[in-house]
Amino acid sequence: MELDKLVHDARAAFAAVAQPAALENEKARFLGKTGSVTELLKQLAKLSPEERRTQGARINSAKEAIEALLAERRAQLAEAELNARLAQESIDVTLPGRSRPAGGVHPVTRTWMRVEEIFRSIGFEVADGPEIESDWFNFTALNNPENHPARSMQDTFYVDARDAAGKLLMLRTHTSPMQVRYARTHQPPIKVIAPGRTYRVDSDATHSPMFHQVEGLWIDEGVSFADLKGVYTDFLRRFFESDDLQVRFRPSFFPFTEPSAEIDMMFTSGPNKGKWLEVSGAGQVHPTVVRNFGLDPERYTGFAFGSGMDRLTMLRYGVDDLRLFFEGDLRFLRQFN
Repeated sequence: MELDKLVHDARAAFAAVAQPAALENEKARFLGKTGSVTELLKQLAKLSPEERRTQGARINSAKEAIEALLAERRAQLAEAELNARLAQESIDVTLPGRSRPAGGVHPVTRTWMRVEEIFRSIGFEVADGPEIESDWFNFTALNNPENHPARSMQDTFYVDARDAAGKLLMLRTHTSPMQVRYARTHQPPIKVIAPGRTYRVDSDATHSPMFHQVEGLWIDEGVSFADLKGVYTDFLRRFFESDDLQVRFRPSFFPFTEPSAEIDMMFTSGPNKGKWLEVSGAGQVHPTVVRNFGLDPERYTGFAFGSGMDRLTMLRYGVDDLRLFFEGDLRFLRQFN
């Protein structure tokens, strides 16, 4: 009778608790080291062997019944907790879904892709090279010897590492080093453009410490300044999708070309009508630079140009401040997608 009451009390105690922690406390009251069942088992030592066997079997049966009641209540509490969480975290599937907006292509990247497409269509390859350059590739090989005044216009950022000649490495100031790198590993005819990031210590509405440039090079026998004018004028008209613009080549100076020219363009309609705008520097590749290509300047001639892709993007989309491209303002960038 005492064991039946013990099982009944355990059933009532387990049913009364509503939290798993409280259930464990009740378990200790019945099955713990000092629990009721444990105390009964300790008393078996006082009985005769025959009584011990009979009474032990009855106590173990009661213990198993209590353990079964405990397991059942544990399962009930776990299920109740799960149902409560599901109710709290339920999702109303009838609500409209939350859409994730798709990204878009940056306007400068659009220009980059467009420039590559145009020049590939007329037989130019696309080359890529390191942004950390040696003094030789960035300046000397392009006829910019040490202490040449033209270097002062290309003040850049230097890296705490040195090239084979012991000079500090730098972030390239233009993509022109790719002229030398590409030409030294390819044989004429060489038709290549090299788009990429470049760096100079400069920052205002039309300049950025990091900007994008595309270098173009065509080297072969008999390539002349007239070819430069034809190729670049055609490029501008295709890029801006208009024959309604004028292009002029204004005499200038660059150490790596001779003769050299600034390329200006003027729209004959639209908001920029009548304004000459500088878009590129260009010229015939200097004989010294051709020699640094590993070629004979008496046999091979050609032209090169360097255009700011950020400037082209500004003109194409009517943007008047270069810094907008790099500030990450989605209100500005969404206009292009």
